[in-house]
Parts: sequence; structure tokens; C-alpha cells
Amino acid sequence: MSSKVEDDPENGGRGSENGSDRQLYEGMVQHQDAMDRVLSFTKIYQPHVNKAKKYNGMQTLVLAYQSLGVVYGDLGTSPLNVISSINLSNPNEEDLLGILSLIVWTLTLLVLIKYVFIVLYANDHGEGGTFALYSYLCRHIKFKSKFTIRSTRLESDESMRYYSTRNSAFKSKAKRFLEGSSTAQSILTFVVLLGTCMVIGDGALTPATCVLSALQGIQSRSSKFTQENVVLLSVILLVALFAFQRCGTSKVSFSFSPVMVMWFVSNVGIGIYNIIVHRPSILRGLSPHYIYNFFLRNGKSAWDLLGAVFLSITGAEAMFADLGHFDKRAIQLAFTSFVYPALVLTYAGEAAYLVKNPTRIREAYYSSIPDRLYWPMFVVATLSAVVASQSMISASFSIIKQSLALGCFPRVTMLHTSSKHEGQVYSPEINFILMILCVTLVVGFKGGIELSNAYGVVVIWVMMITTCLTALVMLVIWDSNFLLICLFFVPCILLEAVYMTSLLNKIPQGGWVPFAISAFFLVIMLSWTYGRTKKSIYEGERKISLPELSQMVSDPRLFRTPGICFFCTDLVNGIPPIIRRYIEHTGSVREILVIITVRTLPVKTVLPEERLVMGRLGIEGVYRCLVQYGYKDPVTMEGDGFEGSVVEKLQETAETAGEKLKLEAAAEKGAVFVTGRTILTSKKEKGWIERFVIDCLYRFLQKNSRAATSSMQVPVESTLQVGMLYEI
Repeated sequence: MSSKVEDDPENGGRGSENGSDRQLYEGMVQHQDAMDRVLSFTKIYQPHVNKAKKYNGMQTLVLAYQSLGVVYGDLGTSPLNVISSINLSNPNEEDLLGILSLIVWTLTLLVLIKYVFIVLYANDHGEGGTFALYSYLCRHIKFKSKFTIRSTRLESDESMRYYSTRNSAFKSKAKRFLEGSSTAQSILTFVVLLGTCMVIGDGALTPATCVLSALQGIQSRSSKFTQENVVLLSVILLVALFAFQRCGTSKVSFSFSPVMVMWFVSNVGIGIYNIIVHRPSILRGLSPHYIYNFFLRNGKSAWDLLGAVFLSITGAEAMFADLGHFDKRAIQLAFTSFVYPALVLTYAGEAAYLVKNPTRIREAYYSSIPDRLYWPMFVVATLSAVVASQSMISASFSIIKQSLALGCFPRVTMLHTSSKHEGQVYSPEINFILMILCVTLVVGFKGGIELSNAYGVVVIWVMMITTCLTALVMLVIWDSNFLLICLFFVPCILLEAVYMTSLLNKIPQGGWVPFAISAFFLVIMLSWTYGRTKKSIYEGERKISLPELSQMVSDPRLFRTPGICFFCTDLVNGIPPIIRRYIEHTGSVREILVIITVRTLPVKTVLPEERLVMGRLGIEGVYRCLVQYGYKDPVTMEGDGFEGSVVEKLQETAETAGEKLKLEAAAEKGAVFVTGRTILTSKKEKGWIERFVIDCLYRFLQKNSRAATSSMQVPVESTLQVGMLYEI
């Protein structure tokens, strides 16, 4: 029987329930090593397989309208600082035609063709971004490298249709290479982490750049308003913006789309006015041959200006990163029919105005606004800049949440700000860090051109990473012709590489900032991921065998306390050594011992009926429970609902009526949650780099991060923590 997993935005991206499509298979999941047969599950569900909900025309239009305020804030406000960042004094009409052509064709090739018509299809159950691409690949590639984002894939997953994929001969070779090369897997993981860190850094750069660009318009109307005043006003507005984050995006999202609609419509009207009044022939710039003439005439100077031109597509990555909030067709419709033509007319209007006023290029946007519309447009521009800032800050929170779920970021507070939308989250620690970075950038650069240079550098690297990962998806997962892959990858990577070389030239002039921010977060993520990997290896090598556990539990000197003990562990394939330490030092264990592992699947959400996978370990009163969540599901074990669900599932595995009665009696006595607190230390013979990472960086992060119980929402009043030192 063949079936297809499709998205359903109203059901967590998994589809609506259909009993006839649901399959469950019977059998025992056993490891090759008999000593490691600790996961003997009696039932494992295949993933939910159904058709996605289809949106009618009106629903798609509504979603397209809503996407304007969330997806296109950053991209839509780019006219504020693109042409004004071009360091070209007194340009002539031919120069302006070349600049306009560069902007239009950059939008066409790298946004319209690459993102709208190709990259948006490389989603993971409706989710986009670097993590989604990585998880999409993880569902089809066995990652065995010691340095990977937490791998929780089981051998039993091979039979799941969720992981199944068609194989062509060429694709199989590429897949075998990736599965057999630990180096390639480690490089892929590093690239994903790097891209993620750069997107987080964008959360600090976007508010700083957008707000400053909007407020600098005051200077074109008042010479008394100095740059220091602009910086001060920007800091006040940014601090207020970050302080308002605790209220949640739902409190301000209702105003996003109307503001952006007003912004785009106003810019279209002003653009058409400037084209008609100043230079109707400016539309000749839509022809790409003016790009050739521009480079022929200006030489290296034209190459230097590419960094400023690239600012016209900053925010394009948000189309992919925010895909989970909207329907793919809605995003495509909004850009092709509204955003794209609006941006083209806006840039054409600015260029037409500058033909007659070339000396005003440093304040191109605000100078091109008719006097009577200046102050209304200033207000709209400032509000639009706030919208653009808000979207990237919220995206940073979502990325950190995904990082936490995949175990590659220290545990921080993650609050859900909406009861209706699970994706709306807020982290006070991350919010504070981003605010400090953002204010420091504004004050440090004082709103100069260096800030725009820094903004462009971070975006181009994220785009190049997305291009490479999408090409890998086309190669390994999709049944794409190799020629089609080359037609996508080669032009995109070459064009982005050209922009990248120009932007790298800006490193001494502020371009170093995104690398510094990314390095800061990358050190955190790499140190945490490395420490977690070493911890998993240590536990895997010293895990308790089934006979040893049976001997420990059956020891007559062991006191069996009434009730249920939920022992929480990260180890998926085995029983961790900390259980041995717990039993030896306490001399007791509850009548019912349930070893719980929280497993994060590379999907957005897991249906409630698929969340618990139970198994008997063949030892009286000892069970294994796999709790499965998606990387956007809240991991909670609080309340009677969780305990009741576990007991109900355990009773399904019971072989006798007496076992069922014993489970009911233990449930009435109450439950205790035991969690492990492990401390890592390096052996003296290890190298100084490894000792520094483990003993300094990882230990510091572990000490200052939230406890595992807080991230899992285990009931505090019923929690017991056991500590153990791991010497690695």
C-alpha cells in the first residue's frame, strides 16, 4: 500500500485523521546485540498519512494578505536604504539605469525564481529554514557521525512511511556517500549551525538597520536634527520594541498587514508619480543589457557597489523561514502579484527622481517623496520598520526553540505567548541578548554606512547555505534530473558568490560584525552540541544490559516502594548508567519503574495518539516508554493526563489481569519523576582544546542553563534529582 504524507496547516502540518489510511504493524523491535534489547515495543504506529487540506481561492487570498505583515516586512522596507547606500557621487542617467537593472534582476533571479518557485517546495511538512532543510535530510539519511545534531532515529523507523523515499540509481550513490562519510555529515551539521547562527544574528542587525534607516529621514527636512539625535531616538524606540516582546506577537500582529499594505500602496503611487513627472524612460532599466553597460563603464567601482545593491533582497530568506505560518501558494501569490511589482515601481520611481536630482542620492528615498506626503510617509516608514524588526526578532525566538528541541543550544526560558498559535514564543534571555547587541550596533556605528555593510554580509551567507542545502535535497531526496539540479545550483551559487566577494570587501568597514555575532552564537552551539555528543557516547558505552538490570531489580535486599517511578533519560537505545547509581545508593526502587526517553522527531508536531510508544523489558515491573514530540511541540509531563496516558498504554502491554491490577494499584499510590544531573570532566591525557571546551565552555553553559526538568515541564513537587560525574 502506498500513501503520501502531505501538509495540513490546521492540524500541525500532518493532515486530518482518516482511519482507513492509518496502519499499525505488530512485532518486536530488537537490536542485533541481545544484550541491548531494551526497546522491545509491542506496537509502533506508522506516521499519520492523509491528504492535506485544500484552500479555495478566497482562503488563499486571505492568507496572502496576512503574509504581507509577517513575511515581507524586511524585504518590503529595503527601498529605505538601498540606493542611498550606493557610494556613487553625481550619477548620470546611464548609471541609474544600470543600478535599476541590477536591482530588478537581482529580485527576479534570487527571489522570484529561486525562492518563490524552487526553495519553497523544499519544505519539511510545511516548515522552512535551515533547520527544516536539515530535518528533511535527516528523514532520508542515516546520520552516524559523532558530531551531529541530536540523532534519535531508530532501526524501527526504516519501516515507517514517514522515512520512506523513492530511489534512483544516481540518488542512491549520493545517499550512500553521505551515509558512509562521517566527515561529510559533520560538515553538513556545521554548515546548518553556521546558517542558524547567522539568522539569529540577523535578529539583531535587522532592527538596527531598519529603524535607523526610517528615522534618518528627519534629517532631510530639519538640519537641526543631528545624527546623534537620530541615534538616541533609535535606541529609545528599539528598547521599547524589545521590552514589548514579552506581550507576544499576537498583541501587535493585527496591525502588521494593514501597515504593510499602506506602505506598498503608497510607494507604488509615489513611484508612478515620479516616473511620469521626472523620467518615464527610466523603465528602460528593466532591460538587463544596462547591467553590462554599467560594468563596462564603471569597472571595479561597479563591483564595489554590488554590496549596496544586494540590500534590495535582504529579507528574502524570511519567505522560506516563515513558511510554516502560511500556505505556500499564499506566499507565492502575495509576492508575484503584489510585492514584486510594488518594489520594482518603487525603485524605478527613486531612479527617475535622481535623474534630475543626482546630488540627492544619499537621501534618495525621502527626497523622492512629494513635500505634502513627506510626514505621513515618514510615519508609515517608521511603522513599517518596526514591523520588519518584529518579524526577525520573532523568527529568532522560533529558531532558538527549534535548536533547543534538537539539543544543540543551552536550555533557556521559552514561553508560549499564545494559546491558539503554538509557534508564537518568547525567550527573555535571548530577547535581552538581542537588545544589547542591537543597541550596541546603533551606538557603535552611529547609523553610518558600516551598519548597512554588516547587514548585507550576514544575509548572503544564509542564502548561499540555503542554495547548497536545497541542491542537496534535490539530489538526495527529490527524483530530479541532474541537469535540472545544475540549472538551479550553478547560476544561483555563482550569482551569490559574486555578491559575496563584493560584500567581503566591506569587512573592514563593518562587515566583520555579522561574523563576530555569528561566532559568538556558534561557539555556544558547537560547545553545547559537542558536550552533549560526548555525554551520549559515554552513556552508550556504559549502558546497563538487560541481564544486569534484571539482577539488580530481583535482588532480595532491594526495597520495592509502592507507586510508579518515571526515570527520565536522554538515552534512546539503552539504559543509562545513572540508573545503576540510583539503585545502588538508594537501595530501593518503586514497584513500577518506567524508563522514559523524550524523543524529538524531525517534524513540527506529533499527534497525541502517536506520542507514547510503550514496551515491556521482560522484567517484572520494568517498562520502557518513548515519548515523541515534534520540534515545535511543548514538552510537558505535568498533570494527571500524562500519568494516566502512560498507565493506560502500559495496561495495553500487560499480559495478565494481575499485571493490570498491579499497574492500577501503583498509579493510585502516586508517581515520582527521577532526573539525572550529569557533570562532564575531561581526562588529564586529553588535549588542551578538548579540556577547554568540556571543562570551561560546556560546564559554564551547563551551570548557567535551565535544568532539564524545567524544559520538560516535569512536576517539581514530585521530582528527585540524581547527580553523577562523567569522566570523558
